[in-house]
Amino acid sequence: MKKPLILVTNDDGISAPGIRALTSVMAEIGTVVVVAPDKPQSAMGHAITINNTLYINKISEENSEILEYSCSGTPVDCVKLAVNEVLHQKPDLCVSGVNHGSNSSINVIYSGTMSAAVEAGIEGIPAIGFSLLDYDWNADFDAIKSFIKKIALEVLANKLPEGVILNVNFPKLKENEIKGIKICRQAKAMWMEKFDKRKTPQGKDYYWLTGEFVNQDKGEDTDEWALENGYISVVPVHFDMTAHHSIQQLNTWNLK
Repeated sequence: MKKPLILVTNDDGISAPGIRALTSVMAEIGTVVVVAPDKPQSAMGHAITINNTLYINKISEENSEILEYSCSGTPVDCVKLAVNEVLHQKPDLCVSGVNHGSNSSINVIYSGTMSAAVEAGIEGIPAIGFSLLDYDWNADFDAIKSFIKKIALEVLANKLPEGVILNVNFPKLKENEIKGIKICRQAKAMWMEKFDKRKTPQGKDYYWLTGEFVNQDKGEDTDEWALENGYISVVPVHFDMTAHHSIQQLNTWNLK
């Protein structure tokens, strides 16, 4: 059988250990092409580049089985360029990550990792975003490789519902400590932002964003609960942001 064509990207940059681990797993499954930012692009959300030039550079060796390209743009730019200028076709699967740090709950909104996966989903490509709850650059990605492979193979075998992307988060545990995989909903949580006000040597005020993550959801069917209790969380997300349950109520307003 023909090997599936797999696009790999991320938001931590093409040299990040997380994408190295993800690429190695995907190479066991199919033909891999990597298009990722040439520098860290965390928390870029679904940003695209419209006011600057975009560059893409091939960085893999000529005889390499894996084609790799670095891109000057955002994670979403990487997916758009990959499909239109590198592959000239839609891949069978797009995987993004493995992100260094959580993309559970509300973090999915800000995540460049997940936005790359969402962009692939918008273009009709089955897509998964992978994240590990460990911000350490030298995090142990070997512990999650078998689970990454299992989830990717299931997506290739079963496809995904139209418009659905998987947001997969791994707890920071050894492989034999992970209890299993749970299909979850996104927990209701938020960041309580604070701004640390400082001064430059010239006396000009500047601000550094800090904050505290607050989980307001006590449900045991959420991604936050799963991760806190030793499970891998898999949340199906979609890019249709319509609040369908509110349409009927809004139609009762005097707007005509």
